[in-house]
Amino acid sequence: MFASFAKFRVVRVIKNIESKMNPTTLKQSLLTHLSPFGQEHLLMHWDALTELQQQELAAQIDDIDFGLLATLYDNHDDLIDVAALVDRAKEPPAFRLGDNANAIARSDAVQAGRDALAAGKVAAMVVAGGQGTRLGFNHPKGMYPIGPVGDTTLFQIHVEKVVARSRQYGMPIPFCVMTSPATHDETVEFFAQHERFGLAESDLLIFCQGTMPVVSIADGKVLLAAPDTIAMSPDGHGGMLTAFNKSGCLDRLRECGIEMLCFFQVDNPLVDIANEEFLGYHILSRSELTSQVVRKQSSQERVGNIVSIDGRLHVIEYSDLPDAYAERRKPDGSLEIWAGSIAVHIMGLDFLKRQAECETSLPFHIAKKKVPYLDANGRLVQPSEPNAIKFERFIFDLLPAADNAVVVEVDPRYHFAPLKNASGSPTDSPESVRKQLLVLQCNSSGMAVTP
Repeated sequence: MFASFAKFRVVRVIKNIESKMNPTTLKQSLLTHLSPFGQEHLLMHWDALTELQQQELAAQIDDIDFGLLATLYDNHDDLIDVAALVDRAKEPPAFRLGDNANAIARSDAVQAGRDALAAGKVAAMVVAGGQGTRLGFNHPKGMYPIGPVGDTTLFQIHVEKVVARSRQYGMPIPFCVMTSPATHDETVEFFAQHERFGLAESDLLIFCQGTMPVVSIADGKVLLAAPDTIAMSPDGHGGMLTAFNKSGCLDRLRECGIEMLCFFQVDNPLVDIANEEFLGYHILSRSELTSQVVRKQSSQERVGNIVSIDGRLHVIEYSDLPDAYAERRKPDGSLEIWAGSIAVHIMGLDFLKRQAECETSLPFHIAKKKVPYLDANGRLVQPSEPNAIKFERFIFDLLPAADNAVVVEVDPRYHFAPLKNASGSPTDSPESVRKQLLVLQCNSSGMAVTP
């Protein structure tokens, strides 16, 4: 489908600041650039840097939108009135498990999905920017060996599903991998070493998400990680939209006739990638964004809550949902807010292109974290309390912009086993995920095992 193994990175360039200036003139130009935003401290170690380090720091500074950063910091304490939103919340339009009253018959959905796959209209994307730090694994999480037999990695499990479905329909399914600066090079090397686990070289597209500066909670000043390095953090899984577009991957897929993208996160080995029924509900509903959900087993379940507000779908995070609303029940005793997101979506590529060209399509969220930083004396400070703000975008914020957005309920026993916690944890641990995988493998081979 593509001419070569496509690897895309967002590369910093000095756009506005002349890199040929001598160090003194360049410093003055940078100070003029930084002064309106009170960020002159970024040059406090300038005179001790080599010329190459000065050029690198200048490039980093020139790549930052300090006006945007100032606005984000000034508004970082603004709170959304979640109670007012929930008061207007209704159940999302949904295709429920075992519901014979669904507006679209399952058989029709399956056929529509098959037709799309046979016509080569489907691609897949995994967001894989995280490292396995919480698992005691200092590599990209996608490289974590999780298979119950043979230590198959997360990456291999996902790719083999894509390859199998592609062979089933005789059409390529391009597989996109979004990395982060921390995981990109190792991920590229890993796929090359393993010959892409059987995926055609032309069908693997790897691109790197963007980053955002980390700022001090106290005063909004950008932190330095080293004398010549600004502290940066990945811009969240919602950064996919900008990076996918800027890398050229979005346009390449559209030019090749791809119409929809199956999006998921790397830590869930149970994702049924490009499932025919899921695709079919998306297609026949004329949806621009369709999400898989599970029925929440308890009001306090740690998943995003998908609801309909004023005719548009939204996600209310579990940490933002007041207990009184989370506990609300329908007459039959079931939860009113029942649809828990598992971060598996189908997105129309035309919709993604339209949103990528809209600067306000995805808002930034904040996370307060402990971030090491360099002080004025050049000492690395290790804070004991959250001292910094990281800015992130979330892909689910596309939901309100999507026409005819719907959700599809799946059984978590067969579709959701996120690997998030260290060995020995009661849930979402390597042991619990391997157990779930083993149960499914045994059942598929005819050995009846109860999950």
